[in-house]
Amino acid sequence: MIEKLLPPAVACVEAFGDVPGEPVFPGEEDLVANAVAVRRREFVTARRCAREALVRLGHPPVPIRPGARRDPQWPPGVVGSITHCAGYRAAAVAPRSDLAGLGIDAEPHAPLPDGVVDVVAGAGERAALAELARSEPAVHWDRLLFSAKESIYKAWYPLCGRWLGFEDVRLDIAAGHGTFTGDLRVDGSRVDGGPPLTRLHGTYLIDRDLVVTAVTVGSS
Repeated sequence: MIEKLLPPAVACVEAFGDVPGEPVFPGEEDLVANAVAVRRREFVTARRCAREALVRLGHPPVPIRPGARRDPQWPPGVVGSITHCAGYRAAAVAPRSDLAGLGIDAEPHAPLPDGVVDVVAGAGERAALAELARSEPAVHWDRLLFSAKESIYKAWYPLCGRWLGFEDVRLDIAAGHGTFTGDLRVDGSRVDGGPPLTRLHGTYLIDRDLVVTAVTVGSS
């Protein structure tokens, strides 16, 4: 499913369930040593998806440790992203020579909890969500906006090394086209010296009671 949203250079692996009793990969045990069973299972499956995706790029399976903000640390020359939610785990990786940045996110296709939309959406975005809901009421647009901003952040952080709040992105969803654009309202200078990020483009898909989003940043 996730591969429909990403260019051919990206290796994607997804899972819709966990393998009972699957062990934690060596070198990652401490990361879930105190985790509850559900968290442990989703971590193990999502990391397995990531290693399978890396193998498709010709990399050996290795522990995938987190960075300062829990972002996955990939082998040199690789960009990638991991996501998991109830009933779904996925990972996507690509050579840095093909993409400078990559972010994916999956969420249940259901309304956001009460009060959350006021945190993740500005006044203009909330008005746009209301208009979208009138035209396509079967879609939970608030959840889509949340997921899109999550994907934007996952693509942003490794390139800029700075926090990006929900309020720092103005999202425009192109209903019917399966795309969205995020205009960044903060300094987009990059730690790798590439062109500043001012606008990020993404794609979305609603299927199997899931909202899945993806954002890519071209290699400069």
